[in-house]
Amino acid sequence: MRGPLLALLLGLAGAVAADPPRIAVVLDDIGNELAAARRALALPGPIAYAVLPATPAARWAAREAARRGREVLLHLPMQAVEPLPLGPGGVTLDMTEGEFRRTVLADLDLVPEAVGVNNHMGSLLTRHPGAMQWLMGLLARRGGLYFLDSRTSERSVAARLARENGLAVLERDVFLDPEPSRAVVSAQFDRLLELARRRGQAVAIGHPHPWTLDVLERRLGEIEAAGMRLVPPSALLARGPQQRRIPTWHASLSPSPPASRRSRPSPWSTSSAAPAWRW
Repeated sequence: MRGPLLALLLGLAGAVAADPPRIAVVLDDIGNELAAARRALALPGPIAYAVLPATPAARWAAREAARRGREVLLHLPMQAVEPLPLGPGGVTLDMTEGEFRRTVLADLDLVPEAVGVNNHMGSLLTRHPGAMQWLMGLLARRGGLYFLDSRTSERSVAARLARENGLAVLERDVFLDPEPSRAVVSAQFDRLLELARRRGQAVAIGHPHPWTLDVLERRLGEIEAAGMRLVPPSALLARGPQQRRIPTWHASLSPSPPASRRSRPSPWSTSSAAPAWRW
């Protein structure tokens, strides 16, 4: 009895050793500035880059990232709770389905290297089941894309609607730079390591700010040193966040009735609870 038990324990230990915690890091807002994009792309390892469509450095950054074997996402601008400017290629609640669809398809055509999509801002739009159904249905029909919910609102239904449409899904665990401070970014990086150690994997989102890049340049090597692996987001799709049970505040939201092609998503009140993020 002792022999088989020992063999089982050794096998389990070997499986654990062969499958270390994994971390994906995505840098958003790529394309606004060429210098920032160049510095971001110089980071070591399989960092992923979420490219804003129709921005000055978008085409260079997407092509260069793909050339280096890095994952590229379309960083799709979505309406926020606050009246913040979306920039080119944004989608909003006042669009018809046709307008919404044409905008998203045009954005995808501008970043053909994209293997995934995540939201830029979107604290309002990602709460809206009608708009998210339009988006996820379109992405599912397009094929070959996963969705990363940046979770700019704790009331986001984006991940739920993506799953219901058969898309592979990830959800952001840590924002690296919620404040413009190297100390804050470093503390968030510590949190990222701890979450990955505890859960087996974690997804971080940051931006190509000088303070963020300073910390990443200095600390990315700690991931391997801690016995973990830095991987592209797609490497996490077979397990983890997309398998989590939908939180009750997701499941409790009733989807809006099906919208006609010429209709707009029916508005509903968002005043009952303050969002965690306003963008």
